[in-house]
Amino acid sequence: MIHLLIVDDHTTFRAGIARLVADEPDLHVAAEAADGSAAIALVRQQAFDLVLLDINMGARNGFDTLTALRAERPRLPVIMLSMYAESQYARLALRSGANAYLSKDVDTEELLRAIRRVAAGHLYMPMGVS
Repeated sequence: MIHLLIVDDHTTFRAGIARLVADEPDLHVAAEAADGSAAIALVRQQAFDLVLLDINMGARNGFDTLTALRAERPRLPVIMLSMYAESQYARLALRSGANAYLSKDVDTEELLRAIRRVAAGHLYMPMGVS
């Protein structure tokens, strides 16, 4: 079972991801956070197998949160998500220590494939990113 932490400042987006993985027998949304500070507090309190992390959040953006998460749990897999599809964001996310970058408009099958691949210890490169 892959225990997920979803970090996004939009409640509806978090609920949508939770609904997408609910029917997957090997995936479980263990917790949700609306911002980076809450995510870091949760990571200090419990173990997760993977974090889905939004880039664009209020006071503490995804890159700042990623840095803090790496300080707490250096090997915790992180998939960064954003509304920006540009490959420059993907490259920046991967250089910053994320295990994958996906646009929020990714189809369900690719999201699930990325979660499983990253949870298994691999990087995930979306189509068109080099």
